Amino acid sequence: MRCAVGCGFAQRAAGDGSGLAAVTGDVDHPVTDGLACSRGIEETRNPDGERLLEPLVRAESGALEPATWEDALARAVDGLRDAHARPGDAVAVLGSGQQTTEAAYALGKVARGGFGTELYDANTTLCMASAVTAYYQAFGSDAPPCTYEDVGAAERHVVWGANPAVAHPVLFRWLSTAANADGVELVVVDPVRTATAERADRHVAPEPGMDLALARAVLARLVETDRVDDAFVDAATDGFAELVDALPAVADAAADAGVTAADVEVLADAVDRRALVYWGMGVNQHVQGTEIARALVDLTLASGNLRPGSGPFSLTGQANSMGARTAASKGTWPGHRPFDDPESRRLVADAWGVPVERLPDDPGPGPVGVFEAEPDAVWTVATNPAAGMPDADRVRAVLADAFVVAQDAFRTETTALADVVLPAATWGESEGTATNMERSISRVRAATALPGDARGDLETIATVGSRLFPGLFASPSPDPEAVFDEFAALTAGTPADCSGVTYDRLDRTLAVRWPASDEASAGGYRYYEPGAVGGEDETDPDASVPAADDEGSGGSWSFPTASGNAQFSTGQQSPLPEPVGDAYPLTLTTARRPEAYNTGVRSRGGDAGELVARVHPETAAAHADAVRDGRVAVASRRGTATATVARDAAVAEGMVWLPIHHPSTNELTLSAVDPQSKEPHFKQCAVRLDPPD
Repeated sequence: MRCAVGCGFAQRAAGDGSGLAAVTGDVDHPVTDGLACSRGIEETRNPDGERLLEPLVRAESGALEPATWEDALARAVDGLRDAHARPGDAVAVLGSGQQTTEAAYALGKVARGGFGTELYDANTTLCMASAVTAYYQAFGSDAPPCTYEDVGAAERHVVWGANPAVAHPVLFRWLSTAANADGVELVVVDPVRTATAERADRHVAPEPGMDLALARAVLARLVETDRVDDAFVDAATDGFAELVDALPAVADAAADAGVTAADVEVLADAVDRRALVYWGMGVNQHVQGTEIARALVDLTLASGNLRPGSGPFSLTGQANSMGARTAASKGTWPGHRPFDDPESRRLVADAWGVPVERLPDDPGPGPVGVFEAEPDAVWTVATNPAAGMPDADRVRAVLADAFVVAQDAFRTETTALADVVLPAATWGESEGTATNMERSISRVRAATALPGDARGDLETIATVGSRLFPGLFASPSPDPEAVFDEFAALTAGTPADCSGVTYDRLDRTLAVRWPASDEASAGGYRYYEPGAVGGEDETDPDASVPAADDEGSGGSWSFPTASGNAQFSTGQQSPLPEPVGDAYPLTLTTARRPEAYNTGVRSRGGDAGELVARVHPETAAAHADAVRDGRVAVASRRGTATATVARDAAVAEGMVWLPIHHPSTNELTLSAVDPQSKEPHFKQCAVRLDPPD
């Protein structure tokens, strides 16, 4: 699997048992019924990255040289132990949404229960932390209330700051098929005319980074035109009067957002119907990402769109981001237990057999803060911070000064800086589970033998953890099923209860959506209890679009908040952290290419290749003196990257579009973060175009 849609794959090993001969969509898998995108299939069957087939250690000459596993593990353990012996949190641990849930759980156990470090995070914070924080603040717990079944029942699909046509093709197939029905529309909010916007009925293009102003303009328009669902607001929410008092005038907020009154009305009309509001990195990766996500939730609350066929649906990025959120002890303890709750801390410490005072009482400063702390040692697992972090040159400098253990399946910019490289398994070679964006847990099975001397993430994590902290694991080579059972037991009674999920159940059903507190239960639409159900199932069997039953009449809502109600917010648009000016007159934004994912190591191979900057033809003409033989230097206050110019009218004038997958892109980006979620502000920074050197 490549993204968080969670497509079921059927994998067939090559005749010699090494590698995969074929990968197809699994027609028996209940999540996607055999659908899968070409990128997911090809990156699983035949990734283009350079595989790591043996451990490597840094020699006295400065070169990385092959080593035995015993030598590499000894070097890794000695370096991590030496750093851990120093005062304070000297060891940083970074995980990933590309691990199985079992490996993510084990890594959190070592980081929090072994090292006891606050300097622990994952690349999931780089994409999902603002949505997570918004859900907690609005509803009292994490994860979308919606499921895939709701896609077929919505009358309006509002995609805000996301491009599922590129990032989540199977989900977009369902969405676009549903939007083709009579009376149903797709509305896209994005400064760029993306592939998703090309397919939309309406496209609203705000000024980059001004999403909160736009969302407030839409809500003010609903209030102004008496289109608020007062019955729902009165029955199930708190804080609406305070929000109304804080709302700007529609015209003022629209002007701040750079849109017209007609654009605002398009969105007001959309959420006045049964609407699903989807959002992605264009919302989350902002210094006000949490407040923007909450403003989108506010729109669904004010319009009564919190029932099947509607609601706020954050589009999770990586394959197992949701599993990591539930299991990894990063922002919460397993099962979304509050990090600062004394009872949760005692329960986790007892389960792990460690002193409760070893567990940190703060989840940490976020990934940017991890590197600002300049740790003495860094252990990375299935992540590439040397390319994926903002202000990447500074991150590389910290890695160069630290003792680095890099555990990965592929050579990356981070493994090139490591003192010890531990070769890992990837999808198709791993055993465990993963959880998709609608909370469905699926089994992950190895279809082929591990290549070379690579080992599975779980085994490596438990081996290192056992040597550093004897007794933390029952075995240095634990059974994935036993690890899952340990994790699931810790979630019992929580909002993310997985205690009713077992490997045997997954073998029978292939997928189970949490919360599932016993063998007979599975999660559906969250926070809503339907009344009498009426209407027909709206699934279109020809289109294979999941659909929800009509909720019928009645129904009630409950939320795990102090009052039992959903919470409105009052955040307002603030200035961007780095506005354009005379010295840097253009806005840089970053996004995905269709054929690549994450930092691109599975698709671009060992060579990063050409960096391509998309700019509007008028922007290119205005800066023609900077272009030499079709190339230009894109410069920010942090660095410069040379790129080939691609003139593209889909990119707004005054913008420069760069792909997130290229390691040069984040030499330019800004390390400012959302103070609530700690997610970096990747999407806007000020740049200029210079002649290439």
